[in-house]
Parts: sequence; C-alpha cells; structure tokens
Amino acid sequence: MIQRIQTIYLFSAFLTTLVAPFLFPLWITDDHKSYFFMQNNIYVLLFGLSTTLSLISIVSFKKRQNQFVLGRLNIILNLILLGLFVYHSLNLSGETPLVSEKGIGMFVPVLAIVLLVLANKAIKKDEDLVKSVDRLR
Repeated sequence: MIQRIQTIYLFSAFLTTLVAPFLFPLWITDDHKSYFFMQNNIYVLLFGLSTTLSLISIVSFKKRQNQFVLGRLNIILNLILLGLFVYHSLNLSGETPLVSEKGIGMFVPVLAIVLLVLANKAIKKDEDLVKSVDRLR
C-alpha cells in the first residue's frame, strides 16, 4: 500500500537503482568519456536484480515477512555491487591510463542501502505493531 512509509522507501530505492545509474557515470576515462554501468554485464545484472527485488518487495505488501527478507537480500546484493565498485576503484587508483576520475555513480548502491535499511526498519516496526495487537485478542 502506498500510504505506508516502507513503500515510499522501497519505491525510492527502486527509482534510485533504476534511474540513477543511467544519469551518473561510474568513472570517467582518460579521454574524457563517461563509463556507465551498461558497459559491464555484471553491473547490469546486479542493478537489474536490485531493481527487480525492490519492485517485488513493493508488490508483496501483504506479506511483511517476505518483504523484510527481500529487503535484506536487496541490501546484500547492493553490498556486493558496492564491493565490486570499491575493488575496481582500488585496482585503478589515481591517474591510470584507463581511468582519470571516479564518478558519483559508484555511490548509488550506498543510497539504495540506506533506503532499504529504513524500509526494513519500518517493516519491522509495522510487524511488531501487528503482533502486539494480536496479543491483546
């Protein structure tokens, strides 16, 4: 349901992983060309999976436990993506012949992780509220 705060967070994470990689380059090559995620199949696959998990999590709003698990899987997936970016940036440090400067696109998974953590926190709070109401019956 769109009125729940976790749906807003999940939708923001969905838009972040869907739109931001197209707008922000991962790095800029030596000949001043932007390197986007589409030039590497692994990055395309991981961003696509993250976007898909966010969308599935939004749609499964009636099953809060599944939503929570999908959020955690999505966080792990974004951590893997962030790890690949860090690994790549450490291997290509400074002024190498291929990369002249790192782009802001490498921080897209960080924003997605923050939004997913906030969504999972709201899902947990909602689940605890439902359990406390069930105890009163």
